[in-house]
Amino acid sequence: MAEQYWIGGFFIDLSRNQITQNQQSQTLAPKALAVLTFLAENQGKVVSHDALLANVWQDTVVSPNTLQKSIAQLRKALGDDGKVQVYIKTHAKKGYSLECDVRWQETADRVALDRVASDRVALDRVAPDQVAPEVETSDSPQPHSPKNAVDEIDVQEPKRDTSAKKAVPLRWGLFAVVGLILLVGYPYLAPKPSSPISFSQIRSLTATDDKEFDATYTPDGQYIVFHRYLDKLCVNKVWAKNIETQKETQLTLDWGAYGSHSVSKDGKKLVFLATEACTDSSTQTSCYDLVSLDFDRALESPQVPSLMLRCENSVLSKPLWIGNDDIAMLQLKSSRWKLIKYSVSENKCKDLYEAEDGNLVDYCYSARDDLIAVTRFQHDGRQTIDMLSTDGRLLSSHPIKVPPEIPKYRPIYPNFAPMDEQLIFSTGKQLFTLSYEGEVAKINTPLADRVGQPEFHPDGKRLLMLKGPYDSDIVLRQLDRFEQQSQPYASFERSNLGEDYATFQPGGNLIAFWSRRSGEEQVWISDGQESRQLTQFPMDTYIRGIEWAEDGQSLLVNANSALYQVFLDSNQKSFPLDLPIILLYQWDSTANNALLLVRIQGVFKLVECNLTNFEMRELTDRAVLWARKSEDGRLIYKDTMGRFWQPGPAEDRRIKVLDKQSGRAKSFVMHANVIYGISKEGRLWSYDLVSESFNILGQVGPEVDYLTDVNQTQLLMTVEVAAKKELVELSLSE
Repeated sequence: MAEQYWIGGFFIDLSRNQITQNQQSQTLAPKALAVLTFLAENQGKVVSHDALLANVWQDTVVSPNTLQKSIAQLRKALGDDGKVQVYIKTHAKKGYSLECDVRWQETADRVALDRVASDRVALDRVAPDQVAPEVETSDSPQPHSPKNAVDEIDVQEPKRDTSAKKAVPLRWGLFAVVGLILLVGYPYLAPKPSSPISFSQIRSLTATDDKEFDATYTPDGQYIVFHRYLDKLCVNKVWAKNIETQKETQLTLDWGAYGSHSVSKDGKKLVFLATEACTDSSTQTSCYDLVSLDFDRALESPQVPSLMLRCENSVLSKPLWIGNDDIAMLQLKSSRWKLIKYSVSENKCKDLYEAEDGNLVDYCYSARDDLIAVTRFQHDGRQTIDMLSTDGRLLSSHPIKVPPEIPKYRPIYPNFAPMDEQLIFSTGKQLFTLSYEGEVAKINTPLADRVGQPEFHPDGKRLLMLKGPYDSDIVLRQLDRFEQQSQPYASFERSNLGEDYATFQPGGNLIAFWSRRSGEEQVWISDGQESRQLTQFPMDTYIRGIEWAEDGQSLLVNANSALYQVFLDSNQKSFPLDLPIILLYQWDSTANNALLLVRIQGVFKLVECNLTNFEMRELTDRAVLWARKSEDGRLIYKDTMGRFWQPGPAEDRRIKVLDKQSGRAKSFVMHANVIYGISKEGRLWSYDLVSESFNILGQVGPEVDYLTDVNQTQLLMTVEVAAKKELVELSLSE
């Protein structure tokens, strides 16, 4: 049975016990909604009193008056009454019938994934490993681990198109990236939209038990090309699907770590980034080669990609054909992104565009108008939309007027829309248009959960999107008896929308974590018996760090790139920092110092910030994925190649014994002077900084994503319950 459907102008959401019309929601008793649902399943038919009682109140004896009360509640909610029976009609001595049309939303995949591909980061593909992603995607994307998404998400620096695990967003569950059900409102269900776009229907394009990502249309609109990932491994294959016949074709012969792709204007060549399947750590983990496939030959039989351009000393991201001979790409050098163009015939690259201040976020290309749109952060943190010709000439540049419903520092990842001088982007549950002049307008399409990667069909009448949440649970284990404890793991905290970031209360028995169980990422606390929500952050909030105060009476939370101190009575205060906080690593509440990853003039920097006077001290020039301080004050950080470092007398010293131990996540945890982590092979390990001793403590199951906290006797882990992403297509209203 679908959990969400429409009856006329009313949207029914059984998961929330709500009926909604024109964005006004009413909460009804579950039994009343069960009556309505049974009538909806038999729409137009007379359903007897006995049948309703037997199906709704199974194995329970109730009076007919109970049913009549439920009918009265429903009629009141629907604006019906006993005389004017527009929706529910009474048939004397027979029963009731539902007379209005019913439109169902399929929700069989509510337990899915909100993290995308790899050991890198996020509800969508995320920033390169040498810079931590900012979010979804929603996918996204976490305070104890750089994981992706789709959620989704979505919020990241230029995406390094690696493939991989399930989207290792830095504990967000990017990616992101992103929720499961995309509820598309019909034009007459909602107020007049502020954007000219509205949608009439939605259909699934993929519906398997696998994870699909990075979808795009071919220039003729006949196929979608997408990635399909192998369970939790960071490998994928490239597939194509004929939209009309629904036939799927595997394009790449072998499993590999393949990034997002682009099809040449003539439809003959497919180009993408690739590296070897993820195995042991290398010294160049973020280096991906540019490869291509002959699309027609690959449709006949799977092919081995041909090398076009080898990655040497820089990181490449997001290749897009801007002709049949030229490919645009993002290139990272010295922590800054620039846009380059590679000529296939000449086998040469040249610079197209680079920000004079700040840093590039993302770009997209319009084949119809032969234009490039670039979003970038200025040095002051504001975002800008720049329009370029394909030879790199700047045609226009405007600040993006970010509305209040979008977090101030959320990066924007646009794609071109069919309307003149308009682009489209997603923030998770919300869709927006973006004009070339930086004007943002909301598309009033109700989205029940997170979606990402919107791309229009070449005919301009359909929109391709990625949907699906990541469902994770929190597991509590005894540290000293780890090997003796059984698998599978029993959940300490569980919902079907994901829990993460679990951390122990100092000197107490509470555990803080974030959960999407209320519909948005919020901070919760639990004593193992009861849990309660502490925060009320707005829609499309992303949380990238939760740290307890040393007295256990408050938490420092990084929400929407800003810091908040949240107290156990739910009161909170904000800190007036002028820079976006990408990740909160640690909080010393006694000294009131926070270890942070911030964006300074568009570049990620590891800093220690005094939260009293807001002075910041940069700690290293290296690109950092994760960092913590030990009890004796030593800084330990992990770089983008998975190597651990600590300060030395003259220069930082590498902890070489840990070179092979970076794996399940980019994060690690620390208790006292001991580092804890999980390797790719699932080994739980510890390293004592004082004695310099390394130990294997046990083996974790394949469902374990990463470690989130350790105390004297226990540890907390995040485990994957269900993970899936799939592609949907929305049709524009006529």
